Amino acid sequence: MKSHELDKTDKIILSELQKNAQRPIADLAQKAGLSASSCHRRVKLLEEAGVIQGYTANLDRAALGLANEFFVEVSLSAQTEEAFEKFEKAVQRVPEILECHLMSGQFDYLLRVAATDASDYERIHRSRISRLPGVQRIQSSLALRTVKGWAGYPI
Repeated sequence: MKSHELDKTDKIILSELQKNAQRPIADLAQKAGLSASSCHRRVKLLEEAGVIQGYTANLDRAALGLANEFFVEVSLSAQTEEAFEKFEKAVQRVPEILECHLMSGQFDYLLRVAATDASDYERIHRSRISRLPGVQRIQSSLALRTVKGWAGYPI
């Protein structure tokens, strides 16, 4: 489903689900101005179309003991399809890497990494990131504070 196919009601539903996916369907229906059954049907259609890809819980990183977040720029030694595929497959197996983005510009990938402290990040850097296939250069930055965290897409 393309964004231009979303009507006002779909956008209300999506916006509300991003805020609280556990909201009862009756509450969601009321916000969208629909009956509960009609709202449920729309949610199912959005799921089937792939607009809604799943539901997750937002966890507090600090409460989990992951006080530090690093953004890591990675450059590969080769820019071939094979090099990218090997790197991307290997990244999938590293649980400390929260996100991995193929980038344009000065470096190839941007990683978001969670760590308990600087020593833990050093361990991740040495035993995980630097051992990923094809890594030529790594530049890490520690996030001092999150000014605006992820709260969903603008709808």
